Amino acid sequence: MNVHFKRLLEIANKDERIILGLMSGTSLDGLDLALCSFSGSGLQTNVKVLQFETISYDEEFRQQIREVFAKREVDMLKLTLLIVVIAEKHASIINACLANWKVDPKTVDAIASHGQTVYHAPRVWHGLPDSPNATLQIGDGDHIARKTGIVTLSDFRQKHLAAGGEGAPLALYGDYFLFSRSGVDRILLNIGGISNFTFLPASGDPNHAFATDIGPGNTLIDAFARELFNVPFDENAMLATAGGVDIRLLQILKDEPFFEKPFPKSTGPEMFSVAWVRAAMAMLPKGNPNPYDVMATLTQLTAETIVDAVHKLPSAGLKKQLFLSGGGSHNPMTVRILKEKLPEISIAPMQDLGIHGDAKEAVLFALLANETLAGEYGPSEWLGGIPLVGMGKISLPD
Repeated sequence: MNVHFKRLLEIANKDERIILGLMSGTSLDGLDLALCSFSGSGLQTNVKVLQFETISYDEEFRQQIREVFAKREVDMLKLTLLIVVIAEKHASIINACLANWKVDPKTVDAIASHGQTVYHAPRVWHGLPDSPNATLQIGDGDHIARKTGIVTLSDFRQKHLAAGGEGAPLALYGDYFLFSRSGVDRILLNIGGISNFTFLPASGDPNHAFATDIGPGNTLIDAFARELFNVPFDENAMLATAGGVDIRLLQILKDEPFFEKPFPKSTGPEMFSVAWVRAAMAMLPKGNPNPYDVMATLTQLTAETIVDAVHKLPSAGLKKQLFLSGGGSHNPMTVRILKEKLPEISIAPMQDLGIHGDAKEAVLFALLANETLAGEYGPSEWLGGIPLVGMGKISLPD
């Protein structure tokens, strides 16, 4: 047998697989790394987070990504170089973390690398009826495999597109396998650059479970924090709480047709951009609000669009639980509004389910790699309207 296939078969047949999940989101704040131990697959998956760390990016690296991020027209040389630059940056972070954790790379069976999304183009946004859903993540898996010596799975979203999805959000797979429970509807809300949630029905029916994007999470708040106050984000909502909500601007923003489109759907900073907010401001009769009011309004927008989306979920009078994760879960103004406007729903942090909210997305990509390596399902099995498929391209270190 080919030595590479033999190695993959050995990993698949292990009682325990050690997989390092990586996540770098649209907020561009840094790289999340979750070293996980897996046994089983599918609904029999058991996972234990052995190590977790977030390594912040320096501003120079962030700026390199911003030069191509969510832009229709880019310098192709810069984009091409970043495919390698991001991979090598991530590989160096991996090697440093494993050394700090005193983990021998030879004991790690696989790396699951999300890569860096630089453009997300679902049909619901680009509006071209004869063109497909599409998305682009860069940071090539071959370079990571070579620099770390570890089998690497990457570029997960393309298989979801090929199976009929929009490439995002992919959290449904891990959320359903790990957290679905009969008798209670669960909403797993992640407030990253874009806010999204997974709905897990009390019935456990995989045909009724789904994951969907909602709208802007932190992306607009962060963008205007940089533009108006020259800070990377609104820490503890101090800027937003110093202002007041501009009701007229909020309504103009909420009139965006995307919010009324049916679930599931996906979006990104390509739609919810500074230019989108500026266009709304231009419609105000008295000119732009003061900077603090802008921050308050954008934070209110994030929270209210989440509330509106939750209210659209099917209800059979069953108890609903909402679990929070992502950077926005640390925004006290956002959390306060959610609790005020969703009094009938139990709201708790993700760690109440055994996984820290900041680690959740990295863990979920590690789980996707575990499914590709060891999952067992037939062509007739579906989840959330998409066939169950193994995701991620496999890169070998040699």
